[in-house]
Amino acid sequence: MATHVQKKEPAVIIEQRTYRVRAGTVRDYLRTYEHEGGLELQKKYLGRLVGYFNTEFGAVNEIVHLWAYDDLNDREQRRAALSADPKWQEYAPKIFQFIEAQESKILKPASFSPTY
Repeated sequence: MATHVQKKEPAVIIEQRTYRVRAGTVRDYLRTYEHEGGLELQKKYLGRLVGYFNTEFGAVNEIVHLWAYDDLNDREQRRAALSADPKWQEYAPKIFQFIEAQESKILKPASFSPTY
C-alpha cells in the first residue's frame, strides 16, 4: 500500500538580510542573537527561518539570514508584530550596536527551487 506524503508548498518570497558588523564582532553578534532573545523572538514572529550565516571569504564581517514568507503582506504583518513586542524593543539595541550597514533583498524562488 502506497502512502501519500504531502509536500509543503514553497514560500512565495524569501527575504535575504545582510548585516555588515564592526570588525571583530561577528562572534559577539551571534552570541547575543542566540542567547539574549533575538533568535527566539524572530522565530516566534517571523516563522520560517531558512538559514543564518556569517561570511568566511569575500566580504567578511557579514551576517546573512534568510526568512520565508507567503507574500509581502505576510512579511509586513510579521515584521510589524515583531517590532511591536516590548521584548524585541528591549533586545534590539543590544544587537544594533554591532551593525554598521544593512541590506535587504526579496528573492522569489524559481518553480524548481527546493526552498520551503
